[in-house]
Amino acid sequence: MNNTVQYGTTEIDFSITKTDRKTLSIEVHPDTSVSIIAPKTATIEDIQAKVLKRASWIIKQKEYFEAFLPRIPERQYISGETHLYLGRRYVLKVKKSDISSVKLKAGNIIVSCKNCTQQKVKHLLTNWYYSHGEKRFKAIFDNVFTAFSKFNLDYPELEFKQMKNRWGSCTSSGKIILNTEIIKTPVKCIEYVITHEICHLVHHNHSKEYYQLLTDKMPDWEKWKEKLELNLLTH
Repeated sequence: MNNTVQYGTTEIDFSITKTDRKTLSIEVHPDTSVSIIAPKTATIEDIQAKVLKRASWIIKQKEYFEAFLPRIPERQYISGETHLYLGRRYVLKVKKSDISSVKLKAGNIIVSCKNCTQQKVKHLLTNWYYSHGEKRFKAIFDNVFTAFSKFNLDYPELEFKQMKNRWGSCTSSGKIILNTEIIKTPVKCIEYVITHEICHLVHHNHSKEYYQLLTDKMPDWEKWKEKLELNLLTH
């Protein structure tokens, strides 16, 4: 559900998701939306009070992300525009061919198809990102997961899909979901997202202990979190 609080002359809109967690967290996403993850026992008054308490920080975060929004280009899926893959920019080249394919070659993403409409090229490129992302994510995930061996965690169910407001998530049942868009970012950014979510298998919140574990497993995580956000926002 969506809610609003008034902070001075500024209205702060936010959504609320209630879970079995014991603490309340506030997240400001790259699209400037604000979401609250709250315990099931939290009242709307409790949540509003927390939002007002953190209002100054929320506004600063929204302003930070807003600075990048105008720089996001509308994709035309035509030859000459650039697309990211693992943090590197590739020039899109669209070629007519009886056989549909997508290939990386000499700094280019070459999309071949018979009827090269914008929708056709977008469809082929999106599917290519998904298939490559699934393979890459699984390999990176397995490597990161070994660093948590002392916790004797069960290997989680993995899901890959496009998400509007999250790079990844960990459900209450222990399933980890990764946003396919992060295949466009450097490998270290992907490692950060995966490490972030695996830490939630140990601490199902954003407590002090959670961040201690995250920092232990990836001391420079804040650097890669920032790079992740900038990489996608300016693409």
